[in-house]
Amino acid sequence: MSVTRGLLLCGAVAGPLFVLVFTVAGAVRSDYLPLRHPVSSLALTGAGWTQTANFLVTGALLVAFAVGVRRLLGRSSRAGVKPWPLAVAGAGLTGAGLFPADPVSGYPPGTPDELVYTPVGVLHDAASALFFLGLPLACLAFAPWFARTRRRALAAYSVLSGAVFLGLFILAGIGFSQVPEFVELGGLHQRLSLVVGLAWTTVLALVLLRTDDGPPP
Repeated sequence: MSVTRGLLLCGAVAGPLFVLVFTVAGAVRSDYLPLRHPVSSLALTGAGWTQTANFLVTGALLVAFAVGVRRLLGRSSRAGVKPWPLAVAGAGLTGAGLFPADPVSGYPPGTPDELVYTPVGVLHDAASALFFLGLPLACLAFAPWFARTRRRALAAYSVLSGAVFLGLFILAGIGFSQVPEFVELGGLHQRLSLVVGLAWTTVLALVLLRTDDGPPP
């Protein structure tokens, strides 16, 4: 297996791994409500190392994927493809693992519903913002390449994925801000956002694994 192919495989694995780990970690905790609580809160309990590791490993996989994309498509990015948003998203997840989130929505038990910021929590949110901005930018960056290579369905899928990802992320943020109509579904909206965005990275990786050459000049 070539180095480039191995790096692209990192992109195929990253999304399913991240979703699997946070789904299982949330399901085995009786006091954790996946529909209400954010994924980041899974790192705040005694078994929080699993989600911390999930952030770090998935972030590293996405950064490796970005390197693979650069190697495959070439430094010139002839179709306007810029892999750096993927690297930014990966770096954001890594930062989210290095800096734990502040409690919100009543988890862990005994903490207030309202978010009370600490310096470390601010760093977590700043790192998370890199992910939640980098991923939709990556969707938009690859849409022209799909269009120019006559894969218009994938181009439309990329644009739609970026838009839905951002929309669900905004809904999740509203819920975590304790807006009554949204608070009970903040965790669901965040999870749907992550599934949509990371499904796109998996599809992209699988497409690139079947691409022998870069985009046309």
